[in-house]
Order: sequence, then C-alpha cells, then structure tokens
Amino acid sequence: MKTIIYYFTGTGNSLAAAKEIGAALGDCELVPIASYRDTTGDIIPGVDRVGIVSPVYFTGLPVMVAEFAERLDRSQAQYVFSVVTFGGSGGPSTLHQLDSILKKRQDRGLDAGFMVKMPGNYILMYGSPIGKKREKLLAMADEQIAAITAMINRCEPRRLPSSLLFSILHTLMYPRFTAHVHDDDRKFSVNEHCTSCGTCAAICPAENIEMVDKKPVWKHHCELCCGCIHLCPAGAIQAGSRTATRQRYRNPSISIEELKGQKET
Repeated sequence: MKTIIYYFTGTGNSLAAAKEIGAALGDCELVPIASYRDTTGDIIPGVDRVGIVSPVYFTGLPVMVAEFAERLDRSQAQYVFSVVTFGGSGGPSTLHQLDSILKKRQDRGLDAGFMVKMPGNYILMYGSPIGKKREKLLAMADEQIAAITAMINRCEPRRLPSSLLFSILHTLMYPRFTAHVHDDDRKFSVNEHCTSCGTCAAICPAENIEMVDKKPVWKHHCELCCGCIHLCPAGAIQAGSRTATRQRYRNPSISIEELKGQKET
C-alpha cells in the first residue's frame, strides 16, 4: 500500500518520527508541509494511506499545519493517521483539533491518532534535556514509534485519546498563541558572535529569515519552531537574556541538510 507522510518539524523530532515510520512501512514518500506554504488550492495525495506528523505547539497544531489540513482532500485515502510529537503535553487536544479540521472539510476525520513524547525544545521557556535523560527519552520514543508503525501497517483504527484538562487548556491557550505567533519573532535578536553563515535562514520552514548586511532579519511570519535559535552554529541568536544559558537541541538522527530540505517539494 502506497503511503504519503506529510510532516512539519523545527529541530527534527517530527521528521525523525516520520522517517522511522516511513522506513518501516516501505513504499512511503515523505513530503514536507512547508513546501506548500506559498501554494493555493486543494492538496490531493492520491494514495490509499496518508499520515500527518507534527509537533505540538501550545496544546495545538503549528499554524502552518492547521492551514495545510484545511486544504487536504482525503476523499481517496482509505486510512488517515496522525502522529504528534511533544516535549511537554497537549497531544490529545492537538489530535482532536486536526480531526475537527478534517471533518469540517469532508465529514470524515482521522482513522487513528498517536502521541510520542520526545525531548522538549521550547527554549523560550526551558532548556532541552541532556545526557542520559535525553537518551532515555529518545529510546522510549523509538519503542513507541515501532509499536505505532505496526498499527499503521495494519491500518488499525484507533480512538483518539481524550483529556478534559487539555481540551480546556486548548480553548484558553491556543487562540492566544495563534493571535501572536507570527510576530513573536520580535523577541529574537542576534549578537556579535554571528558568523553570517546563513544557517538560520536556510533551515527556517516559514522562510521567515532574510540575511541583510550579513545578519539575520526576521520578517514576522514566524511559526515559533525556534529552529533558528537551536541550530545556529555560533549560538548567536537569542530571545531575551534567559535563552543564553539554555541547552540547544537538534534530534541526533536528523542532519542540518535534511532540515534545509524541508522547504523543497
């Protein structure tokens, strides 16, 4: 059975999950959601099995993923699944949000939804785990992904997890996130350690960074993936004084070149 997995990633967790699932399924194409950012019209996969792999942002979907889902025509797909990766929480509300978006379009939502806990990377609030704690999280994630892939391979229906708490938090938090996310890059700055390498601009899935006079300038259509902060080789990008001492993160199985390729069709 041919499968397409659409993915969005900031520092590699969701891409790592998508790659593992795709490799195990076989006959699977990975397609970056960011490659559709400047397109219009319906997105028609034209395959029997479709997956959406995305991180959780403030108990919901990244804005780009939500907009993508609104355009996705799943009418030809026999089985549609989603895997959400998260460092903190909010997986149930994110899956229900995606399910609702799909149902609004075609009165048919997800056939299955899964959650995978991975190292957190929201550096504006905390540093990423390191050492044995990080290794343990990644090992547990691999085990979860293997079990999830077996269910996906069987096209097994799975009831979406539910949580009243996260449903309430989603109602309270997510609209505030979406109202300000694109302008939240105003918090970002670059210091004298910048080497003008352009990595930040190259990896940004929203194409939100332009190099001006050899320094990054943010253009205020940010997705708040924080990839620019985490992946700067010189550690020159900050979001206020607190991020300077916080641990950066990139999923160890994902290369910078793979993250740069996220914008390509």
